[in-house]
Amino acid sequence: MRHAKSSWKTNDSDLRRPLSRRGSRDAVVAGNELAGTRFDVVLCSPAARVAQTWELLSMSRVSAAEVRVEDAIYHGGTDAILDLLRALPADAARVLVIGHEPTVSDLVLELAGPSTLRRRIEQKFPTCAMAVLTHTAPWSELGEGSATLAAFEVPRG
Repeated sequence: MRHAKSSWKTNDSDLRRPLSRRGSRDAVVAGNELAGTRFDVVLCSPAARVAQTWELLSMSRVSAAEVRVEDAIYHGGTDAILDLLRALPADAARVLVIGHEPTVSDLVLELAGPSTLRRRIEQKFPTCAMAVLTHTAPWSELGEGSATLAAFEVPRG
């Protein structure tokens, strides 16, 4: 998932930039779409807009057994996020990554095989967009083309 739309009307550093009003509305809609979902692990960038996106999701009955803030999601590229995913425990069946562009779409495109949904992501991965990937092998085997792109949604409030 890409974080919801952030505000540019601030003097805060990029890391501290908050969500815009539209971003907050979109995150609430995303939470409603995911309502009742329980993730085993949520991996978040340390950016304020990511923390706010997760907070708004969790207000809609989206929950997680573990939420981890990982600098690599903000500072690293796809390889850094792949390393985090490959190191997940085998019992982590449902995982959410909330990050930034272009890294999120690059990761999805690397992992997903060809599909019509893939073409939409190649065109644009807007703020608050969510791609659902399925993968049946162990996390350590996650790699290029090893996942199926099952859904792609762009919640808007």
